[in-house]
Amino acid sequence: MLYVFGFERIGVAVSDIYFLDPNPSKGQEGAERGVRLEVRLLDQGELKGSVYSARPINVDQPIWRVDLLESVDGRPGSFDRTHHHPTFTGWDPGPRVFARELSADPIKWLDGRLSDLDGVLEQAGGDHDVAGDADALRACVPEIIDCVERLLARVRAGELGRAPADDAAVSVRASWL
Repeated sequence: MLYVFGFERIGVAVSDIYFLDPNPSKGQEGAERGVRLEVRLLDQGELKGSVYSARPINVDQPIWRVDLLESVDGRPGSFDRTHHHPTFTGWDPGPRVFARELSADPIKWLDGRLSDLDGVLEQAGGDHDVAGDADALRACVPEIIDCVERLLARVRAGELGRAPADDAAVSVRASWL
């Protein structure tokens, strides 16, 4: 399942995810599932037809990511693999950053980070021209949080974030991101 909230130059993409790292760090062995949220750049293209044509919209490069993950074999609600990636180099995320506040209350932490787009962008580095998007995103945070909570509930119910049919062949499933 994929949801995208779009603003002028920034988008927030939210999806369920099942992830099995083929080369896990110590303590990160085994499959994970949950919800992934990314702040990404949006690129609104030129009209491709008449003035009535649909405008192409590209959900482009990621800037910041949070993974609200749990071990598949662990206790539901543990958020034992929950982390974020405050930086990206191109399309590749920086290392996982585990924060006590994030694992203790992921929804409250996420609400605070999304409400502070300027702080997220400052930590991410780079030069992002997103004037005006911070206020628009802040106004939409309750709707985004609601979406995240609904997806988490569906993952825990076993409807989403499921392993692919051939676990060995594919390490990520249902993640559009």
